Amino acid sequence: MQVLGYEVDTINSVQLSNHTQYDHFKGQVLNAEELRGVYDGLRLNKINNYSHLLTGYCGSESFLLEVVKVVKELKEVNPNLIYVCDPVMGDNGHFYVPEILLPVYQKQLLPLADLITPNTFEAELLSGKKISNEAEALEAMQVLHDIGVKTVVLSSVDTDQDDKLITLATSVKDGKKTGCRIEFPKISCQFTGTGDLFTALLLVWTHKHPDNLQLACEKTLSSMQAVLSKTDKHAQALAGEGNKPNAFQRELRMVQSKVDIENPTLTVKGSPLS
Repeated sequence: MQVLGYEVDTINSVQLSNHTQYDHFKGQVLNAEELRGVYDGLRLNKINNYSHLLTGYCGSESFLLEVVKVVKELKEVNPNLIYVCDPVMGDNGHFYVPEILLPVYQKQLLPLADLITPNTFEAELLSGKKISNEAEALEAMQVLHDIGVKTVVLSSVDTDQDDKLITLATSVKDGKKTGCRIEFPKISCQFTGTGDLFTALLLVWTHKHPDNLQLACEKTLSSMQAVLSKTDKHAQALAGEGNKPNAFQRELRMVQSKVDIENPTLTVKGSPLS
């Protein structure tokens, strides 16, 4: 977001030595009191007037409950604030946060969110609907709209082709729903941090193209493909032929992809949903 010209104030929800896909990690999971302390500093200095708020991984229930309070307070300061929520809970059928966070997202955060970016597993949890095809994915997304979310972007949905994934995006404005479908190549390497990157890029491009969700998604996914392809090539080179790259070798090549983030070449193209 900073590379794309945005001033960003960051508050950590965890402070770790490295991400959790390494064999070992050390650090702290922050709680409500620690979030409140940092936010109160912003509030007391009257520097808490933001155009956007983005939330991602939260590791404790108390922290997430405090996020709810902060979102409400920020929307009081700026009623036009756009809240982008990445409801990070798990993937591939498994939670990697405490399961008690689910009802907090369902009942308290989603009604406040303007845009959400769940993966398939998270969309199933939040909607209460099983997703095994595109039609079911769209039904689940409608449930999330019914909760009050204006824009729902399902970041990755499996297809009947092993080497392809799709992103589905729908938005409701003035009672009218529009959307798009984007298919893109699946890179076999296992990455960490892709959801964070996806949501940050999508926030930027939906802000720059507020009336063109398809173009925002195309630019987001084009940058993603460039970063992941570069990372995969680098990881395989470090690991050596026939070896599986480790967590360190698979670290996203963000700095090396600066140009791809600033000015993405559109390598994926979407189509409107009927």
